[in-house]
Amino acid sequence: MSKMRFIFLGVLVLLIAGCSTSSLVVTQEGMPVVYEDDGDKQIKNDISISLFRLHNYTDTPRAGMRASNIIEGILYAKGYKVKSHLKEKMSTLKKAKKAAKEDGSKYFMFGGVSEWRYKTGIDGEPAVSLQLSLYKTKNAKLVWSATAADSDWGNASIGTTAQDLIEEMMEE
Repeated sequence: MSKMRFIFLGVLVLLIAGCSTSSLVVTQEGMPVVYEDDGDKQIKNDISISLFRLHNYTDTPRAGMRASNIIEGILYAKGYKVKSHLKEKMSTLKKAKKAAKEDGSKYFMFGGVSEWRYKTGIDGEPAVSLQLSLYKTKNAKLVWSATAADSDWGNASIGTTAQDLIEEMMEE
């Protein structure tokens, strides 16, 4: 009887693991630290980021805008000062750097959305794939970059899947 339970649990774990997949690649250096511990107190660093709408490489209309909007909220929640350029379409890194300099931001974020859809099939699982890069405004030097993809259960939304993925990207 216990052998059957063990086999059943093993099969159940494999089924659950197969329903949600995730992949993440991040640069060795993480995002700039907003809050630092200095012994007895926390010091808040003044970090401003100009955020540009992600390029949309999908068939889903406004996927770049949707992902950027979630990123904006997460950056605010983490304590960053965000200068939003979501309504503007910034086509090149050079133009983004110029706009970030005009904002007085220390950093700017640029990237793209490769997948933003519900998979076809009986469950219609959400699937999201993103690439984010953070550059120093002064010299457009890459500071941090992350590429990630995730899919979730059929009862999850693209928004919650994307939010979880973006939070995971920024934690690494």
